[in-house]
Amino acid sequence: MGFMDKIWGQKVEPGSLGLALGGGAVLGAAHVGVLKALQELELKIDYVAGTSVGAIIGSFFAFGKDWKEIKEIIMELNWLEVSGLSLSQYGLLSGEKLGQRIEQELGDVTMEQAKIHLAVVATDIATGEKVVLESGKVATAVRASACIPGAFIPVEIDGRMLVDGGIVENVPVSTVRDLGAKQVIAVNLQSKRGKPDNIIELLVNAFQFSINHATKLQMQEAEFLLDLELSHFNRFDPKQIPDLIEAGYRQAIKDLSRIEERGSGK
Repeated sequence: MGFMDKIWGQKVEPGSLGLALGGGAVLGAAHVGVLKALQELELKIDYVAGTSVGAIIGSFFAFGKDWKEIKEIIMELNWLEVSGLSLSQYGLLSGEKLGQRIEQELGDVTMEQAKIHLAVVATDIATGEKVVLESGKVATAVRASACIPGAFIPVEIDGRMLVDGGIVENVPVSTVRDLGAKQVIAVNLQSKRGKPDNIIELLVNAFQFSINHATKLQMQEAEFLLDLELSHFNRFDPKQIPDLIEAGYRQAIKDLSRIEERGSGK
């Protein structure tokens, strides 16, 4: 019996299910397809943690946005425009426009106000420590989690310079378990990297290469693993978003249907 056979034989315990959404730039649109599958299968998520783009999607979800609403939001995003060019000794992009867009959609809300217990993962770039953000402004926390080092200016929170959480936990399985989840659905985004067209894409590729091995180890701690195969997509082209959502949905609905007892009690 293989690893996948073992984990999918379990039943979901009501009130215990956590969702860990990994990073992956534009590939994060596939997370929306996973949310669509969860809704159709009536699997109730009690805890959510996200890293990088997983933090963006996870925050919208935790505040009650359904997959259709999130799809509309990300369809309107232009990754580089949202990032905002702002030259600094620490990076090329400010990320402030991303924060503004989050506030536009959710309001000036705090993590504590989320409808589903929410956490996002960042990294203290001075110490290399994992920083789990469960309180404070959502927009600021998400900006920190999605702050690719070298490309984005670090986000300062409580005197710490924070960058992308993928350095320490790209698929935040242990984080969502620490929130209280007894069982975890982990969503990993994988694809071919492709030739970068600019310095930002080059930095993103280098960053992703550096965290691949650790990500594989992190995912093994999840009860339900969605290792989404997105080889026909790249990380940077927003025109792929509808197809990425569909690809995430198709894979998720197939695998999640194998859970014996649904969160709704059916």
